[in-house]
Amino acid sequence: MLRNYLKIAWRNLWKNKVFSAINVIGLAVGMAACILILLFVTFENSFDGIHKKNIYRLDEVQKFPGMVAPQNVALSMFPMGPTLVREFPEIRNFVRVRPNQKVPLTYGDKKIVLPQILWADSTFLDLFDYQLLKGDKKSILKNPNSVVLTEERATAFFGNDDPIGKTLVVYSSDTTSFKVTGVIENAPKNSHLQFDGLFSFNTFVKADAMNNWGGNWLVTYLELAANTDVASLEKKFPAYLKKHMKEGGWKFYELFLQPLRAVHGHSTTITHDYINFQKFDQSYTYIFSVIALIVLLIACVNFMNLSTAKSAGRAKEVGVRKSVGAERAQLSVQFIGESILLSFIALLFAVLLVKLFLPYVNNLSQRQLEFSFLTNPGLLLLFAGFAVLIGLISGIYPAFFLSAFQPTKVLKGIVETGRNKGSLRNMLVVGQFTGAVFLIIATAFVVRQLRYMQERDPGFSHDQVVILPLNSLTNPKFSAIKQELLASPLVTAVTGSQQRLGNNLHQTGVRFHGDGPVREMATSQVIVDPDYLTLYKIPVLYGRNFLKDRETDNGKAYIINETLAKELLKEQPKATMQSLIGRNFGFGGLDSLGRIVGIAKDFNFNSLHHKIETLCIFNQKDWGYSEMSVRINGRNTRAAVAYMQSVWNKLAPDQPFEYTFLDEHFAELYRADGQVSEIVGILASLAILISCLGLFGLASFSAERRVKEIGIRKVLGASVTGIIALLSRDFLKLVLIAILIASPVAWYAINRWLQDFAYRISIDWWVFALAGALAILIALLTVSFQSIKAALMNPVSSLRSE
Repeated sequence: MLRNYLKIAWRNLWKNKVFSAINVIGLAVGMAACILILLFVTFENSFDGIHKKNIYRLDEVQKFPGMVAPQNVALSMFPMGPTLVREFPEIRNFVRVRPNQKVPLTYGDKKIVLPQILWADSTFLDLFDYQLLKGDKKSILKNPNSVVLTEERATAFFGNDDPIGKTLVVYSSDTTSFKVTGVIENAPKNSHLQFDGLFSFNTFVKADAMNNWGGNWLVTYLELAANTDVASLEKKFPAYLKKHMKEGGWKFYELFLQPLRAVHGHSTTITHDYINFQKFDQSYTYIFSVIALIVLLIACVNFMNLSTAKSAGRAKEVGVRKSVGAERAQLSVQFIGESILLSFIALLFAVLLVKLFLPYVNNLSQRQLEFSFLTNPGLLLLFAGFAVLIGLISGIYPAFFLSAFQPTKVLKGIVETGRNKGSLRNMLVVGQFTGAVFLIIATAFVVRQLRYMQERDPGFSHDQVVILPLNSLTNPKFSAIKQELLASPLVTAVTGSQQRLGNNLHQTGVRFHGDGPVREMATSQVIVDPDYLTLYKIPVLYGRNFLKDRETDNGKAYIINETLAKELLKEQPKATMQSLIGRNFGFGGLDSLGRIVGIAKDFNFNSLHHKIETLCIFNQKDWGYSEMSVRINGRNTRAAVAYMQSVWNKLAPDQPFEYTFLDEHFAELYRADGQVSEIVGILASLAILISCLGLFGLASFSAERRVKEIGIRKVLGASVTGIIALLSRDFLKLVLIAILIASPVAWYAINRWLQDFAYRISIDWWVFALAGALAILIALLTVSFQSIKAALMNPVSSLRSE
């Protein structure tokens, strides 16, 4: 019997090639989209899953006077780890880490720059479950000047030789050396901690660091005892801070704990998050899942619609089978089986689509997603069950509908399609296009918001700016390199700074001498070369710019932004910004010597996800810079870069020449937003495609069912245009209903999403109108093809007697 069922199912599918193809394509596309999103979501949820201990990251809420709003930061103080373990029995262990980028190491004639290293306590592997391949776990980071290399970096330095005990030298002015004490596995790509080597923290930390309360420059991870009540533990932290931080400093901090598994995907509101590989907003994975589910449901709706619509063609088959004794349950099983068979065929094509498009998805998401039944046979069972479930859901209604036909009626040519059947199909079409229109609207706003963020004037110019990193060896040569670069017409300006625009700038405490008592507050700050504002074309609204030829500016001149100026004037309502010029201002004990010399126009030194914070810009050439900014002649970029390299090789021959365009850095800031925009757009396109496939199939069926009616109308004088309008009208009504339903839902969802941006677009009505018009146009084009075909048929052929 099973063989007979399969034979009948295959014959039926082959007989109705167009409908079968539409069903297979729709289901395959929906399944493929779902599988790809499932792979992405699974990968995102797997971050830091290799670590089995109960690990939390210690974060701070900083709420200093003068801040626009309290900030959550992924930083903590050096003494916190040991003291927390000592004072709270719930905390079992700790490790402190600090990142460092681009560390140049030499071994013999080999010089390799490690892109990312971590300074870490000796307890690093007590908390984290990275596999140690060589070395003693208890002692690898115990002694100063110890280094543990990843397997990849150890091979790069030593090949097949045993690296343990060998010495690497940091090529800098002080030529510090490190002894290799271990080799660790490469950090997996689903780890928020990425590193090429681990360096012992006690190499540079002095004993008095345990008294450094208030200095936030590292990340602390804590191991908690099992079943610890985290909320209760956090309630004890205010008293802990009050105990250790004197002179009221504890008032400006709160501590909270973040589960390790939440660090990667739940840190969008946490700034100064320097150790968080491919940081991503976990809420987007939920959004992707919902959209993928919508696409899949649209595909299932297609199947149900087309199956029920085409059921009249199998009415006589049902009648014959029932008349020879077939039971309704047997017919239901047969038709559900056909649905499952179709689902498996679609799954086969979906797997092929996934294999075809996975490299593109990996490139878009910058992930290493894998799809292999061989390495993970559980996937095979999962997706097989997935296909059965989809086939069951998609086919259960058509099966019961077909098996309910009464043989005495259908064998006489009477098929009761019923008003309810047509109403259900209409509801399903409305549901399809509601999802499609919702995604069209969402895509439009997502793209507009991203474009707004990319095109909005940040208040400074970052076009044609090249960033050159500096270190302790190249910093003393800054002036010589700068003068050499400026000697060429290929370079228009050069400056230096300790931090890069587009990042969270460090904060510091400052003192301001106004008309009343001295005011203490915190502000973001950046130490710069005198040409900084000139290169970045940041206007000075009041006062003046730094004067590089005036020695008194060095270490004593401050330029503040408008936001900080407004904050300083809060306690002096009658004063003006101009009156701030010349006031004593500074940090680190320099407040009595430093003065405000200028007020710069506000600019977005961070991404547009954040509002402009208070900022002071400080000129201090003696402290050095972490990078050099070079504005080049954009008409000859290649020659300018080549010239910079020649100057670098001439003045710093032992240091690798590395550069980054600042535009690339800002593009990286909005990388996740761009990914979301593109993925939502792709899923919206798929939803529209599948909806149009279903609409095409229903239009084909409608035209086929009304072929004689069309013939009669043409004989009676109906025009081709009138017949097209007749066949299209009902479908367009359904699309209009879908637009009316989708629009308010989309408005609510988009309004909620835009709240995450400090600077955002308005929700304009014309976007909804344009999306609705687009949906109507797509539906009209889809339906018109079949309508025109039916309208142009020869009425003699359509009215010919059977």
